[in-house]
Amino acid sequence: MRVLVLGAGVVGVTTAYYLAKAGFEVTVIDRQPGPGLETSFANAGEVSPGYASPWAGPSVPRKAIQWMLDRHGPLVVRPQADPAMWRWIFQMLRNCTASRYALNKSRMVGVAEYSRDCLRALRADIGIAYDERSRGTLQLFRKQSQLDAIGGDVDILRQYNVPFEVLDRAGCIRAEPGLAAVQNAFVGGLRLIDDETGDCHLFTQRLEAVAAALGVKFVYETTIRSIDTQGSAVTGVTTDKGRFVADRYVMALGSFSPLLLRPLEVDIPVYPVKGYSITVPIVDEAISPQSTVMDESYKVAITRLGDRIRVGGTAEVGGYQPRLPLNRRVTLDRSLTDLFPGAGDLSKATFWSGLRPMTPDGPPIIGPTRFDNLHLNTGHGTLGWTMACGAARVVADQIQGREPEIDARALSMARYDQKIGPASWKHLPRS
Repeated sequence: MRVLVLGAGVVGVTTAYYLAKAGFEVTVIDRQPGPGLETSFANAGEVSPGYASPWAGPSVPRKAIQWMLDRHGPLVVRPQADPAMWRWIFQMLRNCTASRYALNKSRMVGVAEYSRDCLRALRADIGIAYDERSRGTLQLFRKQSQLDAIGGDVDILRQYNVPFEVLDRAGCIRAEPGLAAVQNAFVGGLRLIDDETGDCHLFTQRLEAVAAALGVKFVYETTIRSIDTQGSAVTGVTTDKGRFVADRYVMALGSFSPLLLRPLEVDIPVYPVKGYSITVPIVDEAISPQSTVMDESYKVAITRLGDRIRVGGTAEVGGYQPRLPLNRRVTLDRSLTDLFPGAGDLSKATFWSGLRPMTPDGPPIIGPTRFDNLHLNTGHGTLGWTMACGAARVVADQIQGREPEIDARALSMARYDQKIGPASWKHLPRS
């Protein structure tokens, strides 16, 4: 059976790999000249099931106003004349209740933890290396009020059996010795022991080579024009390089997925939320981060990737804008110099932005559509790297007609009350 995967980011390449392992004839199409060159290219580098939480929470509406008024706040909204943007914002606000937060988090944690286990198994199976480390994530609190407010987070971690440590200042320094020089800048932290780090782009590149050796064909520098349908089936994909035909199709184009699906009346609430990062060469390893440090005040992640430091943050809602305004870099620079002064050479930093494909409730959209041979694997938001392997395994199992190892029904389009293929999936709890 032939499968055509649309998109060669980390989600598309992992999907192609698992499909090829299952014996399918797989082709991947992407407009870029190689794998992982858009959202997967320079993300924060975290594989963080412990942080698999919806953005939409009970405190978000109040905090959002404060963040938007703060020069260093983590949220930026650039109003656009785009109905999809405003619908997405209103849908997200609708999910900002305690009950919806709990439901959405439960849906995210399952696939995130499964994905971490799949990544570990894949690493053991093929020996792939990507500057990976398994040293946890340290959420660092600059203010006592932040540390005092973690009770709810700790309760949730206990509920989902996520290993953690609540650390005082000395405990934070034991986990991240580079913080010793700035110990008066923070009061404590919350460490998630099982989280990992790694270079998502390097992983995607190397997994692409493994997939190619299994027979996957990668077609680059090819722009998808339309998905062609007849009745209840996709009949092909039209591109600027010709038409591609397969038996099954997987949509893994991230933020661009809804643009190609709307003409098919497959309406998924995925919208781009832009993030920024800098990548800084290390000049003093002794005072550099060992894993990921989450600066809670600025919502910035500082991650060690081999001989580099990746600093990522900001949530900018404002359409498909590729711009790199220098004022968005200021907070990233400040967080790094506050916590790890002298660790990296900021004069040689590279500045990047990517469009995270966010759903308004938080979980990705994985599974069938109303077209019998079209499957979705998109909408992973800030957790595409965290969820890639698990989501890909689920899709590969579904296309094989096998029951996935986790219950993925609540990740399907059914939660938005849209018609999909299997009738048994139409009566799931709505988000």
